[in-house]
Amino acid sequence: MMKNIEYTPLPTQQVRALQQGEKDIHGNVPEVHVSPGGGLPCRHCLEHISVGDKFLILSYKPFETTQPYAEQGPIFLHADPCMPYETQDKVPSMYGENERLILRGYGGDERIIYGTGKVVDVPNIESEALHMFQDKNVAFIHARSSTNNCFQFRINRIQI
Repeated sequence: MMKNIEYTPLPTQQVRALQQGEKDIHGNVPEVHVSPGGGLPCRHCLEHISVGDKFLILSYKPFETTQPYAEQGPIFLHADPCMPYETQDKVPSMYGENERLILRGYGGDERIIYGTGKVVDVPNIESEALHMFQDKNVAFIHARSSTNNCFQFRINRIQI
C-alpha cells in the first residue's frame, strides 16, 4: 500500500556546512561535545549519537521564512559526517514505541494550521500524519519532542 508520505531529515548540504563550522541561525559556531549517551538524536541520520562520539549543539530553524510561526531551537548533529536517513517510508526506529512526539501541520506559507497540533504515541505517527494530510491546506508536518519541543524531523506528502 502506497502511503504517500515520507519522513525527512535535515538536508545533507545544510548539515555538512554546519559540520564544517558554518554558523547557526543565531550566528554562533556549533558547540562540539562528546556524547555521554542517553538519547541524543542526530537530526540527519535520525539515529542516537553513541557514547564517546563527538556531536554538535546548535540552534536550528526548519523554515525558509522569518515570521512568528518560524520556530527555532536547539538540535544535535553528529560532529563527523553521517549518512542521511534513507528509510523515508518509515518512522525512524530510534523513537521507541513508548515515546511520544508532537505533530504539527503547516501550510505552504510555513504557518501553523490550527487544530493540527497534537501529542502522538510513536506507533500512531503514520496514521495521524495521514489524517492531517486529509486537510489539503497542510503542506508538511513537523515532528517535535513532546518534552522539550525540539524539532525532530519533517513529514512530507509525496506528490504522485
